[in-house]
Amino acid sequence: MVSRQRPDDDVTLERSRTAEVAPERSSTGAARLALVHPPELRRSIDLGSGTITLGRQPPGPNGLALAHPTLSRVHAELRFDRGAHWLRDLQSRNGTCLQGQAISELPRALNHGAVIRIGDVLLVYEAAQDPRGRVDPPEVDRAAIPGDSLAIAALRSAVLRVAGQRSPALVIGETGTGKERIAAELHRLSKRRGELIVANCAALSPTLIESQLFGHDRGAFTGASQRASGLFRAAEGGTLVLDELGELPLELQPKLLRAIEYGEVIPVGSSRAQNVDVRVVGVTNRDLGREVEAGRFRRDLYARLALAELRVPPLRERRADLLDWLDRLFAPGPGTFAAALSTSAAEAVLLHAWPENLRGLHRLVMDCGSLTAPIRPGQLPAWLSAPTPAASPPPPPSAADEPAPAVRETRHYRPRPPREELLRVLEEHEWSIRATARHYERDRKQISRWIEFYTIALPSRD
Repeated sequence: MVSRQRPDDDVTLERSRTAEVAPERSSTGAARLALVHPPELRRSIDLGSGTITLGRQPPGPNGLALAHPTLSRVHAELRFDRGAHWLRDLQSRNGTCLQGQAISELPRALNHGAVIRIGDVLLVYEAAQDPRGRVDPPEVDRAAIPGDSLAIAALRSAVLRVAGQRSPALVIGETGTGKERIAAELHRLSKRRGELIVANCAALSPTLIESQLFGHDRGAFTGASQRASGLFRAAEGGTLVLDELGELPLELQPKLLRAIEYGEVIPVGSSRAQNVDVRVVGVTNRDLGREVEAGRFRRDLYARLALAELRVPPLRERRADLLDWLDRLFAPGPGTFAAALSTSAAEAVLLHAWPENLRGLHRLVMDCGSLTAPIRPGQLPAWLSAPTPAASPPPPPSAADEPAPAVRETRHYRPRPPREELLRVLEEHEWSIRATARHYERDRKQISRWIEFYTIALPSRD
């Protein structure tokens, strides 16, 4: 069972006296920093178009004070320039990392979902494309669509807009993103009087799928000893969710289009159309546009469904919610699982691509749920390998731009070395952290963090 250790330091979050940064007229709009680890610091900070200094005791009105012992008094700077936010280290003692790699005083541009580490504090940068995502509608059930990221707030807004429409809807997204939850919330918010009926097109019998959807008359085929109304009739006045819609046979798609456009179905073995009042919600992890081009899905049916299309973002586009989701899946209490992760382990979780989305998170909880805190990176399962792409390059020089801040060439910054290289250097320097730090021109605490990240056991020194 994961046990939660009480931190030695009273770690709290506070803004400096006048640290409320007001967006200027040239503000970027929806952009913010989400503090995600340690759990005690969780909150979001809206960003404007000015400059914010991060640290334990940053000076001035635009300082964001984070009372954490691993931070320098003035640790890092976040500045808006040329349409983007730029991050740079301020010669901090424990360093600043972007996407798992150490950065220097040279500014690096931030992309949506960028993972930032300052000392032992982890943050995620969020830049929303849709400003409507800033308004999080209270009508949408947060238990059905949980999360505090800008991407999920925008999704909840879209769900509320689409729910009130009479047209069919299409919910698309990768496997494991929670598409079925979205479809169910669409039905609840629609206030349709009928039931919510869910049919998995991939699970329906290939030979009987037509009768299962549209019904059949008695004697319509061998074994049809009595009449059946079908799923469309069962959903009368309600919502029919067609899960795995991309698996629907091509020959049945015209009948589905007829049911959507004219509100009528023709049971197998009958020539008489029957009226139905059903809202159809298609759910799929396929790119139906590509399926249309490949001739596997009807263009007219896709066009009808895509009038109200909802895309559920994958976890890699809502990294600010990752650790909170781990806690939800673990269940015993808020912060339980995330608090058990060391900073380096939490960083590895945030940097992972999560192709299986929520199913992958559930797998991680199953693999690590019995470990005792703190969970180190070496205790994470082997399949969880975090990519570490290079940080964004500095901007090209331009006469029109204001000069970049001067960079003092007092340190040679290097990214975290591979494990084999670090082991070799440690051995060459007789396992001395001090000597290894001199070799890499880094602080001893940074070397200790690398050792912790790779779970390297140092030999005892007699």
